[in-house]
Amino acid sequence: MTDTLHLTPNDVPHAAALLRAGNLVAFATETVYGLGADARNGVAVASIYATKGRPSFNPLIAHVANVAMAQELVQWNDWADALAQAFWPGPLTLVLPLREGHGVSELVTAGLTTLAVRVPAQDTARALLTAVGGPVAAPSANPSGKISPTTADHVTAGLGGKIAAILDDGPCAVGLESTIVGLAGPTPMLLRPGGLAQDKIEQVLGQTLAARDTADPLTAPGQLLSHYAPNAAVRLNATSPVNDEVMLGFGAMSYDLKAGDLNLSPRGDLGEAAANLFGYLHRLDMLGAPIAVAPIPQQGLGVAINDRLHRAAAPR
Repeated sequence: MTDTLHLTPNDVPHAAALLRAGNLVAFATETVYGLGADARNGVAVASIYATKGRPSFNPLIAHVANVAMAQELVQWNDWADALAQAFWPGPLTLVLPLREGHGVSELVTAGLTTLAVRVPAQDTARALLTAVGGPVAAPSANPSGKISPTTADHVTAGLGGKIAAILDDGPCAVGLESTIVGLAGPTPMLLRPGGLAQDKIEQVLGQTLAARDTADPLTAPGQLLSHYAPNAAVRLNATSPVNDEVMLGFGAMSYDLKAGDLNLSPRGDLGEAAANLFGYLHRLDMLGAPIAVAPIPQQGLGVAINDRLHRAAAPR
């Protein structure tokens, strides 16, 4: 049985106690709901992979309460310092070399010598991490490869009965997973587009992020070619639905949407579209029909939205 916890004074300490005892607890961040386990407990981390059906070669993000906690785990550098000052807490994950004596389970890193780490912006999430007193490994709280959860109800639908508790903190404001930047090599590299636009990161660094070769081995979460997928087939760059498709629109449409269709942002706002993406995919997928998706501009947060849509539409 999965307990749904709310924000009473006892719920966050109770959730932290469950995590310290080796249980799995889903909790909200500003990006999506994460499925948390104590990152120092190998048995608990292994249960993340088993519960999600996630391949063990796909590393996890370690969530921490503050910069100081991150610096206990990884080898810090000037790039990390600049980005953390600008964007933490927030939807940015940094991949850095592990520090000696870090104490994190090898299952979190999938055997790599680097660790993905971030400080979430959600107040409740940071309160939970502070109460745990250490890093919490937390991929998205959904069956592996399926649509990411942005509400507690999404978590219940995918993992209800399989985890100890869900800490319900309402819908996620950003709605896309964090942007991941690799800082372990000779130049900063974009490893996954996400809820923080690439150009904002480049402005702080004063240089262009290198692009990851998709043929390279996995170095961070969210790099599988097929991911974030609904049960239904997805067709991209559609100007209108065909046959029995339902439509996921964007901006002003050249035709009237029919009952059941949705528009990510009628006014063409990419931030609004990002926040709605996974929730709307969940709603359309419940209709059981193929999904046609309107073109999304390849700029700003549109880069991350298109990344998720291309993975959702990839062969499975």
